[in-house]
Amino acid sequence: MEKKHTILVVDDDPGHRTMLKTLLTGWGYFIHEADDGSTAIEMVRTRAFDLILMDIRMIKVSGLQALTEIKALNPAIPVIIMTAFSSVETAVEALKTGAYDYLTKPLDFDELRLTMERAMEHTSLKEENRLLRESLGSQFDLRNIIGRSQAMVRLLETVAQVAPTEATVLITGESGTGKEMIAGAIHFNSLRKDFPFVKINCAAITETLLESEIFGHEKGAFTGAYKRKEGRFSQAHRGSLFLDEISEMSAAMQVKLMRVLQEREFTRVGGEETIKVDVRVIAATNKDLLQEIDAGRFRDDLFYRLNVVNLTLPPLKHRKEDIPLLAQHFLRVFSDKNRKQMKGFTPQAMDRLLRYDWPGNVRELMNAVERGVVLSRTEFLDEEQLPLISGTTPLKKEAAPVEIVPGHLPLEEVEKATILNTLEAVRGNKSEAARRLGITRKTLHAKLKKYGILGG
Repeated sequence: MEKKHTILVVDDDPGHRTMLKTLLTGWGYFIHEADDGSTAIEMVRTRAFDLILMDIRMIKVSGLQALTEIKALNPAIPVIIMTAFSSVETAVEALKTGAYDYLTKPLDFDELRLTMERAMEHTSLKEENRLLRESLGSQFDLRNIIGRSQAMVRLLETVAQVAPTEATVLITGESGTGKEMIAGAIHFNSLRKDFPFVKINCAAITETLLESEIFGHEKGAFTGAYKRKEGRFSQAHRGSLFLDEISEMSAAMQVKLMRVLQEREFTRVGGEETIKVDVRVIAATNKDLLQEIDAGRFRDDLFYRLNVVNLTLPPLKHRKEDIPLLAQHFLRVFSDKNRKQMKGFTPQAMDRLLRYDWPGNVRELMNAVERGVVLSRTEFLDEEQLPLISGTTPLKKEAAPVEIVPGHLPLEEVEKATILNTLEAVRGNKSEAARRLGITRKTLHAKLKKYGILGG
């Protein structure tokens, strides 16, 4: 059953307080009341509330005074201020003191409900993020990143050296190589690890919305902007902001990003207030930015700002010694997820994994193993359960050193002789023989039995 949230309504107007209690009770909340800021402070000392809805003008202790005391007692409680005086000064003072937001009287009930829901969701997300940071700290531990190839060892050594610094980092590499993982490793091994790691994919958001997502907007800045919104830079304050697919950012947005990197400040869309931020930027792209600069699609000054440290992730085909480690890791993950008891790969399956070029890199390997686990009916994943790599990009086949059998022999005799010659050429290695013949090992085994070849 979903938990019912407990709300404290603070207002010295009994009629308005009663109206709010009736309204909020109808929305499914438990309601407690206080007729003054001093009473609210004492109630916060003795019990927990999910949210406080408080008037700013009260006779004994004002909402602003109470807000200061409440935040000192419990900074996590979201407080929404109600005011009949919609001056910018009062609102700004309340927000600076720690209010989540403010609403003007007479209240718009739809706006009230939406603001309350967002405030409690925000608090819940902060707690989830704290727990997530603890788990991610282990996930992004450099010792836990899978890769023992020389290329990955060199890369991780550089990450370890760069992470504790404040340097802006540009991560390049093909799609699916793990750029986001490396960005996370940089953040969670830095001095900023206890603060937010905020991510945004520049290619996944339309150009018109990207500025609002990154910098935020003020209420009424454009159609549909019914509330002020914090952007990703504000969310990442004192932490790190990961800008994925940076090459997809428009020219206008590149100029604005350049200013933030230079000045460490920005304004929200539709706003005038200059907001200072302390954010480390980590960017990533699968494109060659120098080529993008030559084509006039990317600013060279922004490139040099981002490219303080460049990390290039090698494609999976250039680090094949990591494939068994990655495959075994994904096998364990997806076996647990799908409640299966998978123990490993057959030699033939691992052979196929190692011979494939992986155009989709680590992401494609992960998907192939997941599908294999789902389709497998045995404890060991066989090549037959790897349809993603057998049915899409063709495997490269080496020419088998088989002599053409002359004469007018029946087709079966030619096939038998070809199999025997191939087995001899590979010194009896059936997996290699099957590969050279362009058939599966299972098919080869069936033909060996058919022709009565010893060892089939």
